[in-house]
Amino acid sequence: MSSNPTPEYPATPSYAAPNDAPQAPRGATSPDDLSLPLYGATFTQAAKRYLRKYATFSGRASRSEYWWVTLFLFLVTLIPNILLITGVAIGASSAAAQREAIVFDNSAGSRTYYTQPGILEIPGAAPLIIVGFVLLMLIGLATIVPSLALIWRRLHDANFPGPFYFFSLIPSIGGIILLVLFLLPSKAEGQRFDKLR
Repeated sequence: MSSNPTPEYPATPSYAAPNDAPQAPRGATSPDDLSLPLYGATFTQAAKRYLRKYATFSGRASRSEYWWVTLFLFLVTLIPNILLITGVAIGASSAAAQREAIVFDNSAGSRTYYTQPGILEIPGAAPLIIVGFVLLMLIGLATIVPSLALIWRRLHDANFPGPFYFFSLIPSIGGIILLVLFLLPSKAEGQRFDKLR
């Protein structure tokens, strides 16, 4: 009888790390470095970077930068929206309460029509609506360029070209497509959109 010795294998196999392993995207080490995205940005850091990079369409913006700025813009427009909605609600309820019947008689019979003042004709509603609308327009005009620049840079960080923003023009699903793209993680390949120093 022959005995076959069992071969000995190492307890834990050693595998070489593949060369194509995904690398972490390169980010800014300081909030003052505006040339790279700031991963893990705080609310105030994101808002400052948003305002400092007013019209910068090149480079990248991290997810935290994008979503903190989205919250910042929501908070900035909250008071004007409340003014506008309150004015419309006051105007609509007051106008409905002032409805008057007008009866027209003709040979075919009489018809009754109702008339009521417009919401801007209500004294308490008009100032709220006008102030809220003007403030929203001013905020919108002041933030349209930096918001587009931020969207452009966020798409770059997920390794998509900025013109993908125009998916938003597709009715019904364009906004959903952009939302999905904004939620995607940062990719190291997006570094191709960084400015070369």
